[in-house]
Amino acid sequence: MADKINMLDRYNPPVIAALIAAKMKKLRISNNLTQTDLASRSGVSLGSLKRFESTHQVSLQSLLKLAVVLDAMLPFQQLFDKNEFESIDQLITNPAKDRKRARRV
Repeated sequence: MADKINMLDRYNPPVIAALIAAKMKKLRISNNLTQTDLASRSGVSLGSLKRFESTHQVSLQSLLKLAVVLDAMLPFQQLFDKNEFESIDQLITNPAKDRKRARRV
């Protein structure tokens, strides 16, 4: 039962948002930045930053601006990357196709 609860928590958006906010706050503090400093450097309003740290709600644009200042953009840049090949042989025999749309099912 505990495993099912842990799995639900891992994929629960409010839980994920809280974890991201906590990590961002920890990074802000480790960089010796006050909320005012980070808001000023990122262009995110102080109110938005405070709301993010307390209620875990922030726009994607603001989150990305905060990540840039905190030098934490790499996870966002890799967010939807997909390793399509498991080996170099598979890459050679099945080159990637740049699809424009999804198939109908």
